[in-house]
Amino acid sequence: MTISGKVVLKQGREQSVLRKHPWIFSGGIASTGGNLGDGDWVEVCTDKGQTLAYGHYQQGSITVRILSFGPSQPDRHFYVSKLNDALQLRHAAGLPTSATNAFRLVHGEGDGLPGLIIDYYDGVSVVQAHSYGMHNDRELIAKALLDVLGTSLHTVYYKSRATLPGKVRETPADGYLSGMGVVPHIILEHQHKFYVDWEEGQKTGFFLDQRENRKLLADFSNGKNVLNTFCYTGGFSVYALKADARLVHSVDASEKAIELTRKNIALNCFDPETHACTATDTFEFLKNKEAFYDVIVLDPPAFAKHRDSRHQAVKGYQRLNTEAMKVIRRGGILFTFSCSQVVDRQLFYDTVVSAAIQAGRDVKVLHHLTQPADHPVSMSHPEGEYLKGLVLYVV
Repeated sequence: MTISGKVVLKQGREQSVLRKHPWIFSGGIASTGGNLGDGDWVEVCTDKGQTLAYGHYQQGSITVRILSFGPSQPDRHFYVSKLNDALQLRHAAGLPTSATNAFRLVHGEGDGLPGLIIDYYDGVSVVQAHSYGMHNDRELIAKALLDVLGTSLHTVYYKSRATLPGKVRETPADGYLSGMGVVPHIILEHQHKFYVDWEEGQKTGFFLDQRENRKLLADFSNGKNVLNTFCYTGGFSVYALKADARLVHSVDASEKAIELTRKNIALNCFDPETHACTATDTFEFLKNKEAFYDVIVLDPPAFAKHRDSRHQAVKGYQRLNTEAMKVIRRGGILFTFSCSQVVDRQLFYDTVVSAAIQAGRDVKVLHHLTQPADHPVSMSHPEGEYLKGLVLYVV
């Protein structure tokens, strides 16, 4: 790697680095050396000149994202080594299997690669950069993927237009780095089939983080009336139908999402009489409904991406859960989630408690849910836990 310059920390600010936290904030920097540009590799030093780490430089609140701790400079094998480590973690978690051939290979800070997401879809890797540095290194990352995954990988697609900072986002950022995939592409998840469209779909094409929570939903769905809100590709709906739910209703504000859900229902050969799709706002759908559903899934997109919108997000989660609790049958099961990173687990829990009080329902907690093992959280970076969920019994 070419190191473009140095970032010197203020006295005492090295403690977070020594604890292996991967972010260096602008307020902790005493000076920079070299003609640094966004995305450059830099050496991070103490005020006394001791080398602590190496990472990507980017102007902003988080000025350095650390990729390598210690005095040794990363070499040309850096990404191969990091991707091998990430793959070994997935193998330790039991992925892939004959029943599940899609998983997250790199989860940013959880895999020591801040600013990088890589999802694997049965022969296709979709690379998503969230920083200038990862954008600059995309060709190196693609080559490392091919080296590490070998014959199990035939296509690498770069999809970062929606996640990169503004200046880079304006450039033609998306496209194939290797191979040429055919979309939509069919994957297996616990033997359920799903279409993935990494070119036009949201995020990398599919939401892998709810895999184990979808599996858990099946345990509660047999013979039940199930409502899946914010359904996107209909993942929870497919699992409920496979578990012999009496009927499933899928709701999403996006017509495109509803079409994806219909395609996945057909792909898994379910009777369309047991499933209905509605393209409408979830809040509107729940308004003044009679108690018809035995199981309700609330899996909204992030209501807050920044701390300054957290208060409004909390109000949104409270209102959503209140409306769902009002219309669920007595003895019903509510799966409720937040993927807003700035709404922590305790705040989300407290918000759902408030919703139960407003709805006038007696509610018991059956499960606390989170993201699966292929979305690991480093103990040095607890901010990496973003998905919070509860399974509730509503009396």
